[in-house]
Amino acid sequence: MPDPIVTTTEGLVRGRAEGGAHVFLDIPYAATPFGAARFTAPVSHAPWQGVRDASRPGPTAPQPRRDGFGALDMSPYFGPGWVPGQDYLTVNVWAPSTARNCPVMVFVHGGGFVAGSTRSPLYDGTAFARDDIVLVTLNYRLGITGFLDLPGAPANRGLLDVLAALRWVRGNIEAFGGDPGNVTVFGQSAGATIITGILANPDARGLFHRAIVQSGNGLGAFTGEQAARVTHAAATALGIEPTVPGFARIPDEQLIAVLPKLAGLDLRTGTHCDPLVGLSPFSLVLERQPADAVAAGAGAEVALMIGTTTEEGNLYLVPQGNLATSTDQDVYDIAARIHADPAALIAHHRTRRPGATPGQLRSAILGDALFGTGSRRLAHAHAARTSTYTYTYEFAWRSTALNGALGAAHTVELPYVFDNLPLPALHGPSGLLGDTEPPAALAIEMHGAWVDFARTGNPGWTPPETHSFTAVPG
Repeated sequence: MPDPIVTTTEGLVRGRAEGGAHVFLDIPYAATPFGAARFTAPVSHAPWQGVRDASRPGPTAPQPRRDGFGALDMSPYFGPGWVPGQDYLTVNVWAPSTARNCPVMVFVHGGGFVAGSTRSPLYDGTAFARDDIVLVTLNYRLGITGFLDLPGAPANRGLLDVLAALRWVRGNIEAFGGDPGNVTVFGQSAGATIITGILANPDARGLFHRAIVQSGNGLGAFTGEQAARVTHAAATALGIEPTVPGFARIPDEQLIAVLPKLAGLDLRTGTHCDPLVGLSPFSLVLERQPADAVAAGAGAEVALMIGTTTEEGNLYLVPQGNLATSTDQDVYDIAARIHADPAALIAHHRTRRPGATPGQLRSAILGDALFGTGSRRLAHAHAARTSTYTYTYEFAWRSTALNGALGAAHTVELPYVFDNLPLPALHGPSGLLGDTEPPAALAIEMHGAWVDFARTGNPGWTPPETHSFTAVPG
């Protein structure tokens, strides 16, 4: 089979034929920003002459390398870290070899707003192409260049990158066999929270028709006061003024190196808690939370599927050995970062889990704060305003990783969504899926629900039911 060549608005690209699919990697959707342009809105990429090679993975956004996550191997999730190069605001495309007018799905990766890329092995789109979906994955600016709030610079530049990628999809995806009138955006963790921001953004209207929010937070945006605190801390750590000219002269290497000094910032204010509970110094910066914008009618024309895993908080405790060693004081401390009345919050969770250990309570409170509450609020807001259905799900299958303790933690659903369970790095005692055979039938079910939602707007169940994805391991 000859290598496929497609004409885009910027020029010709040559991909590769692989397993019945056409695969195109590293196609620019915007010009990669350098210097002061790192803090501006994305602009169109210049046209190129001849045929651009799109058969090999390309550069990634500047970021720290994050292979490990305590005792858990998260390399399939975070990918190789920063791979320097000329163009990194790029997309990868998987399309059926005979694609014509296929549904399109666009994936936005997670990574705490500071890491991740299209090169992460988890995001291989072969299974989607096999099922007659054109899949697009994308890179966007991260960390300081993507999300630090600076006077005189557009806010949420990483989100603006995603919007630019969606505009590229609208203008180009038909050439790859996709239907620009049937586009589903989906994302996980930080990527899902970005999607909540896009759902609430009027500039995104018409760029997509369905959305899937996997473990995101419709209440996850920082206030201007919280964002300014991060900006001040970053400028102080770098010894510069908190301005665009000040940051523009700092090379990417230094912007990455300073990130550990921003870890654990207390962003609680007199009126707001820290929606990320200190786990990341970056998020969207908005005047109104996405869930509140949706409650006012934003995104009502978009069909929505939204859900979480049962034990989201386990990812932040089990690999570090903190689940088993948690104390009542640890539970109180995390509740105090989240709620004005920590005792009442603890009592609420203890009522729901009467036999829970301190570690289990701590995980539940953390997971609910990071993903559960904001997901429920967004789902309820959308259901109240839309003429389409609002589908909710819960991923409950428990991974046997880390001696069976990881459970249905944050990110465990991703191999099932992408139907790529055989990926070797996912297996073993420290792999995301553990050391027992994962249930292939669950991957068929879950991946199939995502495909059906993209095709028809119906993943296979009827609201107000919350569908549970679960199976007996092995």
